[in-house]
Amino acid sequence: MKLAIFYGNRGFFPGEVIASAREEMRCAVEKAGFEPLEMDASLTRYGAVETIAEGKQYAAFLEAHRGEFDGVVVCLPNFGDENGAYYALKDAGVPILIQAYPDEIGKMDFAHRRDAVCGKIAMCNVLRQAGIPYTLTKQFAAHPDSAALAEDLRLFGGVCRAVKGLKHFTVGAIGARTTAFKTVRVDEIAFQRKHINVETVDLSEVFALMDNAESEKIEAKKKALTDLSDFGKFKGEKLENIARLGVALDTLIDRYGLDSIAIRCWDELQKKYAIAPCVLLSELNGKGIPAACELDVNNAVMMQAMACASGEPVMLFDVNNNYGEDKKKVVLFHCGPAPSNMMKSKGHIEEHLMFKKTYGEGSGVGLNVGDIIATETTLGSMKTEDGELWSFVTEGKLTEDEIEKAFFGCGTVFEKKEGGADDLLNYMATEGYRHHVAIAKGYWGAAVKEAFEKYLGFEIEMV
Repeated sequence: MKLAIFYGNRGFFPGEVIASAREEMRCAVEKAGFEPLEMDASLTRYGAVETIAEGKQYAAFLEAHRGEFDGVVVCLPNFGDENGAYYALKDAGVPILIQAYPDEIGKMDFAHRRDAVCGKIAMCNVLRQAGIPYTLTKQFAAHPDSAALAEDLRLFGGVCRAVKGLKHFTVGAIGARTTAFKTVRVDEIAFQRKHINVETVDLSEVFALMDNAESEKIEAKKKALTDLSDFGKFKGEKLENIARLGVALDTLIDRYGLDSIAIRCWDELQKKYAIAPCVLLSELNGKGIPAACELDVNNAVMMQAMACASGEPVMLFDVNNNYGEDKKKVVLFHCGPAPSNMMKSKGHIEEHLMFKKTYGEGSGVGLNVGDIIATETTLGSMKTEDGELWSFVTEGKLTEDEIEKAFFGCGTVFEKKEGGADDLLNYMATEGYRHHVAIAKGYWGAAVKEAFEKYLGFEIEMV
């Protein structure tokens, strides 16, 4: 991932600080795990941008590298010039982080005073007037060497990845929504107006691909699945049918250019092939292709946002059970779509007890069951309503709390970072969110919220 760096200057402030700023900010960007992209320092005075002409020169530099960089860091070693910045950044088309150097007590004389705090306020004012979105550092003035800016850069990377990952994004709806699940209804036009394309595929096309899958692809998929999970007594017909479905899904992803999918997971697959697709969702999520069950297209999009922000695979679970009398915690559950990075060890394949009860023994084999890791986590969900995209994020941790061994499928306990689980449950019920949440490792709520609000135009709340 590459970040372009813009250095601002205003002539009657100390320009000598820019040389050290170039070195310090470059190092900060690299230390945060990004590749810096800088215009040649010899092209402008002090290697910074001040005048309109220099701003246009920087804009040309960005244009020449269009597609290479995912965001721009505006570094203000001193006050900076708004005119040069406007012309430099007006067509950047990517998220912009604005950093200002702090002044130091004892160095407030005219020769050393930076006034970057004042300059940042002025810079933001002009960018806002021009309708150019920008991101602020949490600590208004933050030195590149500081832990505060390191955290800002971490989150800004998540913002950039989320914005890039949801521009010109395609989600596949595999099968029709089952009548019983009105909760996952979706407004495709609302998505299209935000440049998110929905491609729908009938299950008849899936079944035809399964029946005609090439033997080499089936064997390769079997190998991938048995590496992922222990199939035990299900290595015969069940593994064969699950592998065929996996080949079909891979084909559709390639055919329609799908970035994520949501699949109708019952009851045709159980009646026709006696399988459940859960382990395939685990595999796809692990490969970085967010995969939602129960045809939850809304949250296939949310999963994509959170996967991009975190840079790691994500999963979709139900918000499912209270955890005894503990009001800070809630049980999250699903049938086995967790990627390997969210599991303590290799899973094992079981049959779906709900399908067993309804259709008989062996009717729904394919759950990838195992223990979920304890980790800091971000939860989020999305809905379409009144022609708009709405979403929320919240943060907390997946705990080490035990769930009894007889608990069906994969379960974990979520403890909310601030407030209690009832706050989350009441919010979801009041605002009409479905019972699913996308789950990512680490704290990325601020990054997703910033990406949605500032750069993508989605409604979002931090709960």
